Amino acid sequence: MTSLPEHPSPPVSEDDRDTAVRRLQEAYAEGHISHEEMDAGLQQVLTARTHGELVSAVASLPPEKAATTSTIGAAAGRIKRSGVWRVPRNLKVESAYGNVRLDLSRAVLEHPVVDIELQLGTGRAKITVPRDAIVDIEGLHTGWKDTRYKPRPGSRPGGPTIRISGTMGFGRLKIRHARR
Repeated sequence: MTSLPEHPSPPVSEDDRDTAVRRLQEAYAEGHISHEEMDAGLQQVLTARTHGELVSAVASLPPEKAATTSTIGAAAGRIKRSGVWRVPRNLKVESAYGNVRLDLSRAVLEHPVVDIELQLGTGRAKITVPRDAIVDIEGLHTGWKDTRYKPRPGSRPGGPTIRISGTMGFGRLKIRHARR
């Protein structure tokens, strides 16, 4: 009779698997592993059934970079980011008076999940997300006007997740998906 381990390794979640795939791709892109090592690692990650198997697949990789947080702030005036720009894992946007415009449609999103925290007093905010993005606005509190966001019908999984949280005083947040 075979005995079961006392603490079985938990099953692999899709987020854990996606993180492991991203780590392998980053290690290859940065020259830490060869193409063959990346292929073998991807095979191991994609077939892993338990968390323990997943951990062993990425154990030889360099440590994961710490999550980055950046703050964009202005007391008054406009805050605008568009074109090709690198979006950190955590982005905090602070503005007492003024409008905020964030265009993520051509931005470099290095993380599968991006958290945007809005701390806005007075003024509007408009955020354009990638076409295949999944948007979560559950953590956002608005004081005066409702948020305008219509989820994209038939969106496919695999795009980045944009989580928007924080507080908006007097103003409206408008979120739209890029057309391209």
